[in-house]
Amino acid sequence: MALGGLISNRNFGSFIGSGNGCQRLGKTCAEVSNRFMLFPNALCRNHQPWKILSLQPELGGHMTSFLQPRMDCRVRFRSSINDCGNTKINRSRAYYKSEDSDITDGVVDSLPSVDGSAEAILVEGNLQNASPWWQQFPRRWVIVLLCFASFLLCNMDRVNMSIAILPMSQEYNWSSATVGLIQSSFFWGYLLTQILGGIWADKFGGKVVLGFGVVWWSFATIMTPIAARLGLPFLLVVRAFMGIGEGVAMPAMNNMLSKWIPVSERSRSLALVYSGMYLGSVTGLAFSPMLIHKFGWPSVFYSFGSLGSIWFMLWLKYAYSSPKDDPDLSAEEKKVILGGSKPREPVTVIPWKLILSKPPVWALIISHFCHNWGTFILLTWMPTYYNQVLKFNLTESGLLCVLPWLTMAIFANIGGWIADTLVSRGLSITNVRKIMQSIGFLGPAFFLSQLSHVKTPAMAVLCMACSQGSDAFSQSGLYSNHQDIGPRYAGVLLGLSNTAGVLAGVFGTAATGYILQRGSWDDVFKVAVALYLIGTLVWNLFATGEKILD
Repeated sequence: MALGGLISNRNFGSFIGSGNGCQRLGKTCAEVSNRFMLFPNALCRNHQPWKILSLQPELGGHMTSFLQPRMDCRVRFRSSINDCGNTKINRSRAYYKSEDSDITDGVVDSLPSVDGSAEAILVEGNLQNASPWWQQFPRRWVIVLLCFASFLLCNMDRVNMSIAILPMSQEYNWSSATVGLIQSSFFWGYLLTQILGGIWADKFGGKVVLGFGVVWWSFATIMTPIAARLGLPFLLVVRAFMGIGEGVAMPAMNNMLSKWIPVSERSRSLALVYSGMYLGSVTGLAFSPMLIHKFGWPSVFYSFGSLGSIWFMLWLKYAYSSPKDDPDLSAEEKKVILGGSKPREPVTVIPWKLILSKPPVWALIISHFCHNWGTFILLTWMPTYYNQVLKFNLTESGLLCVLPWLTMAIFANIGGWIADTLVSRGLSITNVRKIMQSIGFLGPAFFLSQLSHVKTPAMAVLCMACSQGSDAFSQSGLYSNHQDIGPRYAGVLLGLSNTAGVLAGVFGTAATGYILQRGSWDDVFKVAVALYLIGTLVWNLFATGEKILD
C-alpha cells in the first residue's frame, strides 16, 4: 500500500520527550514504543514498516530518533525549538511520501500528545497534493462572480456620464437639449443589441458574447473624451457604440447561468449578479466626483474603462460557456449542475413562432415593461424630486440617489436566498416566481402611493428606499423566469423582455416630463402604481415556472 504520512513527536512520541517538564530518557522511549504500536498500518508499499534505528541523547538533555522508510520513500524534517525550563524541546515533524504513490486522498486522524495538545496525522494519503482552498471553490460560482464583476463595470461605465456631463457641458457650451441628446444616444445602441445579443449568446456561447461586450464598451468608454474633443457627432456615435456593448451583457449572462447554475441556486446567483449593477452605480456615483475634482473629467472615462482589460484577462482564463467546455470541472460538481441530464448543443435556429405563441412569454414581456416604467422613473427623476419637492440641495440629492441602489443590492440578495430556500423546501417554482414578483410589484405600488401623504422629507426618502428595496425582489421573479421556461433560449427570451423594459424606460422618462408640465408628482406616481397593478394581474394569471420551450 502506497502511503504518505506525517509523523509528529507530539503524537508519535519520538525525537524529544514532551509534556510537563523535561522527561527522562526511559519514559520518552516508552512513549515511542507505545505510540508506535498504535499505528500497525503505517507501512510503505509491500507492507514494509518504518524502523527506529537509534535513540541518541544529544547536548542539552534531549533526544533524537531516526526513522528509516523503504528506499523509494523520502523523508524531510521541520523543527521548532521551544524552551522547557532549563532545557529545550525540539519538536520535529517528518513528512513522508512514497515516490511511486498514486494515492491522492488522505484520511486524517489525530491523537493527543502528552502535553495535552493534538496534531493531525495523515495515516493514509498524500499531503503534498492537497489542493488549496481557492482551487476547491465551486467553478459555477467563479462564473457567477465574474458575471457580477462585469455588471459592476457595466453600471460604473454607464453612470459616470451623468456626473461628467456637468463639467463637459460647461467646457463645450452644450445646451440642455444637447445634453439630453447625448444621454439618450446610449439607448440607440442598447436597444439594437438586446435581441441580437440573445441570439448570438444562444448560438455561439455566453463567454464569447459577454467578453466581446465588455471589451467593446470599455473601449468606447476610453474613447469618450477623445470623441468629445473631435465634436458632437463623434461623441454621439461613441455613446451609441457603448450601448451596443452593454446591450449584449444581460442576454449573454442569462445564457451562461442557464447552463451553469442548477435551479436550486438560480435565484440567489441571479440576485448576486444583478446586485453588481446596483453596486456599480453606487461605485460610479461615489468615485466620479472625486476623480473629476482631482484629475479632471476625462480621468473618469480613462480609469473606469481600463478596468475592463483586467476583467477580460480573468474571463479568458477562468470562464467557459458551459460545464462541458471546462476541463477542470470535477465530476461531482458536474453532477450537481446537470442533475444527471446531458448538456444540450448550442441553438442553431430560433423558433420565433413557437416562442411568441406562448402566453408565459408574453407575461414576461408585459411584466418587464410594467416593472421598468416605475423603476426608470424613480432612478431618472429622483434627484429632481428631491430638489423640487423635498427641497434638498444638489449635493444632498446626489448623496441620497445612492441610497436606493444600496437598498436594491441588499434586498435583491435577501430575496434570492428566500426564493431558493422555498424551492428547496418543496414549493413549486411557479408559486415561488409569482410570490417574489408580486412583492416586486405590490411593494413599490404601496410605498409610492404613500408619498402624497407623508409630511416630512425623511419619511419621503424612507418610502422611496422601501419602494426600491421591494422592487429588488423582482430579480427572483421575472428576471429568473427566462431560465425556467426556456433554458436553451434564455438569452433570446431576456433580449425580448428587456427590449420592452428599455422602451418603458425611454417612454416613461419622456412621459414623466410631459405629465409634470401639466400635472403634479402625484399624477406621475399614479401612472406608475397603475402599471404595477396591471403587471401583478398579468403575471399571476399567465406566468409559470415550468419549462415550456425545449
